[in-house]
Amino acid sequence: MIIVHGTIPIRPECREQALTLARRMADATRAEVGCISYDFYVGLSDPNTLMLFQEWESMDALMGHFQTEHMDEFLKELPDIVSGEITTKRYAVQSVDEEEVEPEETPPIIH
Repeated sequence: MIIVHGTIPIRPECREQALTLARRMADATRAEVGCISYDFYVGLSDPNTLMLFQEWESMDALMGHFQTEHMDEFLKELPDIVSGEITTKRYAVQSVDEEEVEPEETPPIIH
């Protein structure tokens, strides 16, 4: 699984436009093959920061996302609403089967 998170600082006067753009992008992206989740959140400490969280089945699915028409439209409109540097981080996540994990031995406690 691939997880991506990021922050997008937005201009206060463009907040409603940014929220509309984010909703449109999230709705279109959730319909993509390989998308597990995709959403934007408003920062509690700064309501003019959108936080992005997305989960993908594979790197191929994420790369396909970058080739979509709605991504092109999003990237064309984004410069009009951004007030600073956009940051994103990507993580490859692998689940561990509980049966495969050996419990650590805990030394006995002697009083």
